[in-house]
This record gives sequence, structure tokens and C-alpha cells, in this order.
Amino acid sequence: MSVFTILFVSDLCGKAGRQAAAHMIKPLREKYNVDYVICNVENAAGGFGITPEMSRKAYSYGIDMQTSGNHIWDRYEIVPYLKTNPKLLRPANFPHGVPGFGYFIDEVNGVKIATVNLMGRTYMKDIDCPFFTADKIIAHVSQETNLIFVDMHAEATSEKQAMLYYLDGDVSAIVGTHTHIQTADEHVSPNGTAYISDAGMTGPYDSIIGMEKEPSLQRFITGMPKRFTTATGDVRLAGVLIKVDSESGKAISIERIILNFDIDTFKPEDITGIKKSDDETNNDETECEDQDSEDEIVEE
Repeated sequence: MSVFTILFVSDLCGKAGRQAAAHMIKPLREKYNVDYVICNVENAAGGFGITPEMSRKAYSYGIDMQTSGNHIWDRYEIVPYLKTNPKLLRPANFPHGVPGFGYFIDEVNGVKIATVNLMGRTYMKDIDCPFFTADKIIAHVSQETNLIFVDMHAEATSEKQAMLYYLDGDVSAIVGTHTHIQTADEHVSPNGTAYISDAGMTGPYDSIIGMEKEPSLQRFITGMPKRFTTATGDVRLAGVLIKVDSESGKAISIERIILNFDIDTFKPEDITGIKKSDDETNNDETECEDQDSEDEIVEE
């Protein structure tokens, strides 16, 4: 049996999340012998959307594939970028004619992996059915590979669980995103599909799902629109490690991860356990400094 290891890094949020990803993903790849890294990046630009520059920079962090969700359109400049960059996915069940790609088949060392991005409809946008969309995509990609990863970006836990039972045994993994709160229900089904309802958030945890607490509190208390800014404290990287039989596409294991990050004290050997000289350290692991002035969004 040939084991293929996937690291999924969840919901990259703002500058703090970008910094954590920039410094931690490569050591994690080394420690766990990761073959492929998928990251949901829809909140990278101040918690709302992602810019083309940020998406391009993310590959230097060690990310192979980028997924998204309902915030993919928040930075308008991403629209033309999506048309020509199939490794930044938008949810596949947006209506026909929407720019971008909802799935992609990649190849790593002779192993093909399909990544599918879906979005739920409960308490979210009224777009095309994610279940019927999944049927069509999986019928197509399964002609090339049994190794299929699904990012199910949804608000309702019930809708994510429904997708598990709908696709159980037909895909390698279904990982929920969107709520920024990591759940403790990770498991591999008897039919070989790894699942977690939500993989959490990579970003500041001294916050309300990544945003400064006071504006969020005031919106709940007063019902009025508030200007949101991303928080900065208690930064963590969250996600899951999934091992898959690359031939059958059946999941072997899923492990939840959540790691603290302090940019002032972090060293790669904190993760790998292997100390490197200054010459060996990659000093290019810096996040994008653009958009800091735009890390504010008025949310109604």
C-alpha cells in the first residue's frame, strides 16, 4: 500500500494567519512527510477575500492548492485572476458562467489528486445544489483518480454531515470549513472517507472568529453595521493531517492539529525537532505586506 499524506490548513485569516502559514507549513511538511498541502484562503485579505498577490505568495509558503468559499468575491481584483489560475478554487456550485474553477486534478510524484470545492446553501447564498454538483464532478474526476478531497464550505453542521453520507466511500476526504471553530468529530468512515465538520481557523484566536471583539459584540448588541478589523493576538495554525491509500483512494487516518504561533519566538525546529544553521533557514518565508490598509470591512 502506498500512503499519500495530505495536510489541510484551514481558513487563513488576515495578516496573522498569513504569517503563521508562511513560517509553519514547510516545517510541518518536513515533520509529517506531507505530499500535498491544501489551504482555504478566502479570508487571507483582512478576513475578507484574497488578492492575486496574496494567492501567488501563498505557494511560496508550501501550499499546493487553494480553496475558498463565500468570501472569494470580496476583493474584485481576484475575478480576472480566477479565470486563469485553476489552483485557486471557488465553490463549484456557483451558477454556470461564473468565472473560475470549482475543482482541479493535480499530480504529485505520479499520484493524481482531485480537489473539489463546494459550498452549502443553509444560511448561505442560494446557489446551485452542492449535492448534484458533487455527483457530476466526482463522476468526471473518478475516471482519472480515486484520490478525491472535498472542501465543504458551509454554515450548518447538518449540511456538512449530510454531504459525508451522500459521498461516503466515493471520496477520500470531506473537510468542513467556514465557521472558524474546530470540531472534535474527526473520523474515518467504515467506507474509507475521512471527515471533520470544521477544521478551524489559522489566525488570531483572541477574537471573534478572527475579528476584533468589540465591533463584533456591538453588532450583536445593537444590530447596527460595524467596521471589522482582523485581530492579532493568540495566533494559531489549525487543520488536519489525512493519510490515504493512493491506489484505492480510501482514507487510512485523520488527525486534528492546532498549533500556537508567535512570530517573535518561532523557530522551524520547534516543529521538526531538527536544528538548522542560519544558511539553511529559508528567510523568504515572509507574508504579503500589501492590503494592510484595507484590512477593514464594513459588515452589515
